[in-house]
Order: sequence, then structure tokens, then C-alpha cells
Amino acid sequence: METQVTSQTLGFAHFITQADGVAKAVLAILIFMSIVSWTIIVMKSLRRFMERRHSARFLRFFWEAPSLAAIQTQVKTAGVHEPFSHMTHHGFRAIEQFARKDGSRMVDSSNADEFLTRSLRQAYEQETARRENGLTFLASVGSAAPFIGLFGTVWGIYHALLAIGISGQGTLDKVAGPVGEALIMTALGLAVAVPAVLAYNAFTRQNRVVLAQLDGFAHDVFGFMSTGNRMAATHAHRGEIKLVTDKTKAPVAAAQAGG
Repeated sequence: METQVTSQTLGFAHFITQADGVAKAVLAILIFMSIVSWTIIVMKSLRRFMERRHSARFLRFFWEAPSLAAIQTQVKTAGVHEPFSHMTHHGFRAIEQFARKDGSRMVDSSNADEFLTRSLRQAYEQETARRENGLTFLASVGSAAPFIGLFGTVWGIYHALLAIGISGQGTLDKVAGPVGEALIMTALGLAVAVPAVLAYNAFTRQNRVVLAQLDGFAHDVFGFMSTGNRMAATHAHRGEIKLVTDKTKAPVAAAQAGG
């Protein structure tokens, strides 16, 4: 009967009531890590779920759009909600800034292709930094939480053994309870660390996949926009092009007349 009552009194609640300031501080740190980690995990998961839907919708429109002007109108009206439209927005903004340049700045000395390349690279770097937001905290929690819990366990066992030594009762039933309660801190540390490590690995892999797709998309955007710029410049000098076209057709006409 006495053993049953003792087993009912021991446990996590009993450990909290008997814990000192250091043990409670360790427990508070683990709880804080867990709350922040799960907040990051839930927010990033929801954000990336919506991001995949917006990305699929934008890419489908991008490849089916009749012209760059239609894409530009779509980006301005629908806004930027995912990395691919963000990349495209930077490209159009670079074209507009290059058209307004007056040569008074150092960056104005570059040509249109260099200006566009620099803007797309900045968009890629911004997206990389944004996607890595919060991952450092998850990695820190995954690596530090087990050791924090282990420290709480060692501290709890130390005080449990001191109390047993002072009481002079070193039987197994007197030692197992306090030591088992102290091991709760190690279990809490692992419970905090495991979700953080799994989420960190999952988000890192998603980042690699999306950034690889974004890098290929940036090359496509550069090709389309640089070609569009050259075509616009060609139409701006249509008289010169007509002259060149006439010269190239002249030998053909002469050859047909001679034939």
C-alpha cells in the first residue's frame, strides 16, 4: 500500500514542486524553444503550401502568356506572392530603371543585359535569404535542446542524491523515484529537438528544390526580356532596318532578273 501511494505521488508534477530555480529555468528554456519551434514550423508550412499553389498558377500563366506585356500587366495587377513572380517583377523593374537612366550614376554605365542580370541576381539572393529565415533557430534548437535537457537531468540527479544522503536512506525505492523524475528533463530535451531537426531537414530540402527551379527560371526570364529589349530597340530604328533589309533583298532581285 505504501509503495502504491509513493508511486502516485512521484511524477512530473512532483518533480516541478521539488525543483529549484535552475531546474525551473531549464524547463522554461525548453518550453520557450518548443513554442518558437512549432510556431516556425506551422507558419512556414502554411506559407509554403500557399506559395506552391501561387507558383503553379503563375508559371502556368507565364508559359501560356501571349507576350511580355501581358505578363507585366498580370504581375502589377495580381501582385507578388511567390518567388517566380518576384523574380519576374525584378526583371520588369530593371527594364524600367534602365530606360530612365541618365548616365549620372556609376551603375548606369552598364548595358541592358548587365543591368538585367544584376537585378535578377539580387532577386535570387533576396529569395534565398528569405527562405532561410528561421532555419538557424531550428538548427540551434535541434542541436542544443538535448544538451539542455541533459544538464537539467544531471542537476536533478545531483540534488536527489544530496537529499538521499542527508536523509540516510539509500534503498532502491528511495533512489529510483528522484532519479526517474530527473530523467524527465532529458526526455523533454529530446521531445523539443526531434521535431526541430526533422523540420529543418524538410525545409532545407524544399529550399534546394525551389532555388534550383528559380535559378533555371531566371535564365528563361533573362532570355525573354533581353530578346524583348533587342526587339524593342530594333523597332525603334525601323528605318535603318528597312534599309538593311532592302540591301539584302537587292542581290536576290537582281539574280532573279538575270535568271
